[in-house]
Amino acid sequence: MKKEDTVKLISAEGFEFVIDKKAAMVSQTIRYMLTSPGSFAETEHGEKDFNMQATILNIVDDLEYSFQFIPSDCSSGKETEFHIEPELTLELVMAANYLDT
Repeated sequence: MKKEDTVKLISAEGFEFVIDKKAAMVSQTIRYMLTSPGSFAETEHGEKDFNMQATILNIVDDLEYSFQFIPSDCSSGKETEFHIEPELTLELVMAANYLDT
């Protein structure tokens, strides 16, 4: 995969997650950051620092993997399940809200 086909998400602790750009663009927030006119660093470098824990961005990375590699069969109602620790639920909901996904 070419560098221009990926986006780097950087956690508050400095961990880097490189994900497919198409998957990242599902987020309206990330889409705006990467495509808005002007000289935003995100647009130029294809990376974004987030004030989110690496644990939360790792879950986002896992969901990106699911988006890209695991086919969803909506007609049968079969979906991929992810085990999420209950103590992370609120932070994950807040991240989803921020990312507008």
